Amino acid sequence: MNRLGIIIAALLVVLAVASSMLFVVDQRQFGVVYALGQIKQVITEPGLHFKLPPPFQNVRYIDKRLLTMDSADAEPMLTAEKQRVVIDWFVRWRITDPLQYIRNVGLDEQAGAVQLNRVVRNAFQEEINRRTVSELLSTRRDELMADVKREAQEVVKGNNPWGVDVVDVRITRADYVDAITESVYRRMEAERKRVANELRSTGAAEGEKIRAEADRQREVTIANAYREAQKVKGEGDAQAAAVYNEAFGRDPQFAQFYRSLEAYKSSIGKRGDVLVLDPSTSEFFRTFRGGGGSGGASAATPAPPAAAAAAAGTSAPRR
Repeated sequence: MNRLGIIIAALLVVLAVASSMLFVVDQRQFGVVYALGQIKQVITEPGLHFKLPPPFQNVRYIDKRLLTMDSADAEPMLTAEKQRVVIDWFVRWRITDPLQYIRNVGLDEQAGAVQLNRVVRNAFQEEINRRTVSELLSTRRDELMADVKREAQEVVKGNNPWGVDVVDVRITRADYVDAITESVYRRMEAERKRVANELRSTGAAEGEKIRAEADRQREVTIANAYREAQKVKGEGDAQAAAVYNEAFGRDPQFAQFYRSLEAYKSSIGKRGDVLVLDPSTSEFFRTFRGGGGSGGASAATPAPPAAAAAAAGTSAPRR
């Protein structure tokens, strides 16, 4: 029983030692084998590999994929026109030489990100100091990013190469600092209000102009219509007068009789009118007496004086 336990314990020890000597390198990683703190081997190919058991050798892994680093601060930068701007950016980079990276940068990706952040920020500061805000926001923005990438590449591939490659540098946001942004917004709001008030004033003036023109056209149209109406009325009165003159010229006695009837109609044809006249002697009632002319007028039966007086006395007094 003791012998079996010893055999099992020995097998477990052998398995533990064997497992500590085997390690797997993923296709997304570099494997770095250390021997007593010194780099013994860098494994770039994925697969199963062997090493001495700890503490003689151990292994650490470094990511070989494309890494992304965002800007870590939002400190303002000065442009060529001394404007304070804040930019957000990111960098895509990868580790290409693990040995140089470990010797010159650090043991993990975070160490490279910290140092690369400093280099890229300094490059951005230098390039923004040479450009204006309009150039920063215009099509020369691509030129700025290309210059920053070039400067970062010169640093990481200088006398002490970092063993990294800067793939891309991009600006995600460029804006004024908060104080300037607020003043810019207020200035833009005031400008928009000024333009709106100007448009309203222009519209009101145009409206008054249109209304005045419409009123003028209305008055002109009414005046022209009144003039045409008076002209037509005058022509109608002239034609009526010509017809009357022609008709009355053919029979003067009938004309006298017609005028008398019109006079009677205007004088005693209304309520409240009173004529104080002598029907027997007044010229006004000559037609009633049958002396107004021949024809139809002479054939009429003369009205008795009493009847004429009674007819005249039914109206109101005329002052």
